[in-house]
Amino acid sequence: MASNSAATSSAPILSPATTHTTHHSLQFSTKLSFTKLPIVPSYRTNRPHTKLHVSSPTNKPTATTSKSTSKPAEETIFFDGGAHYGDLVANLLLGFTLLWLPLTLAAVSRALFLRYRFTNLRVTVVSGLTGQDRSDFSYKVIKDVQVVPRFVGEWGDIVITLKDGTKVDLRSVPKFREIAQYCLSMAGETADLKESKPKGF
Repeated sequence: MASNSAATSSAPILSPATTHTTHHSLQFSTKLSFTKLPIVPSYRTNRPHTKLHVSSPTNKPTATTSKSTSKPAEETIFFDGGAHYGDLVANLLLGFTLLWLPLTLAAVSRALFLRYRFTNLRVTVVSGLTGQDRSDFSYKVIKDVQVVPRFVGEWGDIVITLKDGTKVDLRSVPKFREIAQYCLSMAGETADLKESKPKGF
């Protein structure tokens, strides 16, 4: 009994006041440790701001593009037809003679298989049984135009000289003077129309 009492007397006895003080000191130190950390609001960041500069689109059509996509000029026909019918009639009447027979056959061939077309863009000559032979040339390549009246001037030939020296002979053309003058005006030539003396058929 004496030893138990001695051990009890030797152990320190903490009073309730001391225990309460220790608890408050621990609680206070915990609060201080949390208050030392800075609290940064979530909406405040140090991220740098990037400004976007929006430029106009580069594929915007320009005036030159609209000009290049413009529709070409519409082709209008000034004259479209074959050889003059008088050429065929005159050669048929003279075809009864053997000497004139080759010229009669040539006139029949022109009446059936030859066709002329003059437009505001080009001159077209179509020939052949099915029209497979076709030649086209622009007015820009025309150098000179000459006419040769036939019979009494009801029809005639048009001889067109190109800038490369080529001569295109259009035989028995109706309204040949008007067509030849039209070719000169479309070619931009200011020279007068050259007309030779009337010849046979």
